[in-house]
Amino acid sequence: CRQDLDVQPLSFANEAVRDNRICVCVRKRPLNKKESKAKTVDVVTLPSRDHILVHEPKLKVDLTKFLENHKFHFDYTFDENISNDTVYKFTAQPLLRTIFEQGIATCFAYGQTGSGKTHTMGGDFTGAKQNFSLGIYALVARDIFELLRSPQYASLDLKVSCSFFEIYGGKVFDLLARRAKRRVLEDGNNVVNVVDLKETPVMSVSSVLNAIKDGSAVRTSGQTSANAHSSRSHAVFQIILRTPRGKLHGKFSLIDLAGNERGADTSSANRATRIEGAEINKSLLALKECIRAMSMRQGHIPFRASKLTQVLRDSFIGERARTCMIATLAPGQNSVECTLNTLRYADRVKELGPGSKQAPPLDQNNDLAYMHQSLRSQGEEEEKDLEMFNFHQAVDMLQEAEDNLVEEHQQCIQENKEYLKQEEAILERVEQDVDYDIEDYARAVDMILQRKINRLK
Repeated sequence: CRQDLDVQPLSFANEAVRDNRICVCVRKRPLNKKESKAKTVDVVTLPSRDHILVHEPKLKVDLTKFLENHKFHFDYTFDENISNDTVYKFTAQPLLRTIFEQGIATCFAYGQTGSGKTHTMGGDFTGAKQNFSLGIYALVARDIFELLRSPQYASLDLKVSCSFFEIYGGKVFDLLARRAKRRVLEDGNNVVNVVDLKETPVMSVSSVLNAIKDGSAVRTSGQTSANAHSSRSHAVFQIILRTPRGKLHGKFSLIDLAGNERGADTSSANRATRIEGAEINKSLLALKECIRAMSMRQGHIPFRASKLTQVLRDSFIGERARTCMIATLAPGQNSVECTLNTLRYADRVKELGPGSKQAPPLDQNNDLAYMHQSLRSQGEEEEKDLEMFNFHQAVDMLQEAEDNLVEEHQQCIQENKEYLKQEEAILERVEQDVDYDIEDYARAVDMILQRKINRLK
């Protein structure tokens, strides 16, 4: 029980910030009003600044109740009394200078819906209203503008802009352009671009907060068997520094990941929900494998295994890329399964250091196959591995077929508009010319009809 534990009061006042290329920390939220009213038991204990214990209620065969204690170690652990400012100081703030030195910084918030991801990234809630000025988004923006004015970087004359998009069902939607769908393309130099993604110039923290507020209002959410208002998408907010000539100087990506309970939501009979859950599951596994490859400095990064890792390719490439992950936890006994899943995921990311076991040679021609082979080599997948791999492949093929169908349909509409203009021009000539040649008219119409027939074939 807690009384027998040597629990040290958590204080970060004199704690030095560590310079880690990959930082993984955990944040526990307090019991909410609903949980307190239901007398939900808090099953998460933080005995020190870098350890966490989860007390999982279990039953023996004879129905005797007992607790199984699970212990985890991370860079930092933050309890329910730690403020957003302190969490920011030890996670995202150390990455700031990276973007001023032509690097890429990335901060992920990971956990089940309702565990505090959006509170951490976006700010405090008062009822349904959110104060965006108290979240990591705003704190990053505040310090970026302060550094821009500092003597060290003022001479660079860097310009600041931001973009905000979500990844839902393997597709990218621009949250600053009324949720317009965007295409992700990779050029011959392996540079990944989100085509026509709106990049809004910002001059102050308030203009950044307005962009966050507008984008958050149209983000996708919905219901699962685990939560009534689950985050159904990965939200990616980026603050971008450019030179006066428009060249990319640095980028800070702040990602509020989809609720991890959606990746495990296979109990729904709804086909679309199962596919959605499989896509989230695949993207979270791909993210872990990319961080693994980054940590172990492997030559191949399997970023094509999911749309999330594809658009964040720059976050895993090069020595100037730095990453932190904030795993958020709900402390109640009713959430213990999701809490343990979150901690195991974060634990696998954390232990991926230079001393980790090197995986055997893998298939580098297919990133999805690479990801599954890597997981098998770590012993993380069991008998259902092939079934899950086939399902992920089927989802990929289904999404590709859907994208091709929509693209073909759009192309047909554009061609039909052009044919209609040609037919109208032919009719106009016929109606205005009393001496028109009926054979020329017939040949012109027949030519257009043949093109339409060939297109349908």
